[in-house]
Amino acid sequence: MLKDIRVTQIDPTSAVATELIRELSKEMAALYPDSHGGDGAGAFKPSDVQVARAAFVVVWRDDEALGCGALRPMDEADTVEVKRMFVRPAVRGQGISRVILSSLEDLARSFGYQKVRLETGRRNPEAMGLYESSGYQPIPCYGIYVHEPLSVCYEKLLDG
Repeated sequence: MLKDIRVTQIDPTSAVATELIRELSKEMAALYPDSHGGDGAGAFKPSDVQVARAAFVVVWRDDEALGCGALRPMDEADTVEVKRMFVRPAVRGQGISRVILSSLEDLARSFGYQKVRLETGRRNPEAMGLYESSGYQPIPCYGIYVHEPLSVCYEKLLDG
C-alpha cells in the first residue's frame, strides 16, 4: 500500500491543506474541548509555516490527500517543532503517519535543524506510541503547554 503514496510540500493556505487542518482541528476539539480555546487549532496558524526553514506537507495516493504535517521554527535556531500531524481516519493503521514524520525529519535535517520537538495529548495514545517508537523522548512541556495537564512533549535529536 505505501508504495503508491507520495509526499509533497504545499501551501498551508491551499484548499487541500485547509480541509485537512479543519478535519484535524474538529477531531482535536472533540478530544480536548477545554484546551486552548476548545477549537482544536493547537495554536497553529498557516502563516507559522510560511517562513524560511518551515514546511507543510501532504501525503497523497493518486489524487487523494491522506494526511499532513508541518514544521514550524522555534526560538532556538537549531530546533523545529512538528505541528498538525494528521492522517484521515479511513486510512489509519497503514504506516502513513510514519511516512509523514520521516519526511518532516528529512526536511528538518535539510533545513539544518538538530532537534525536533512536538506536543501531543494524553488522549492520543496512538500518537504517543508513534513518537516513542520513532525515537522521541519525553521532555518537560514547553511554551503554551507548560500548564496543560493533558499535554505530553517530546524531543528527538537528529543524526546527520
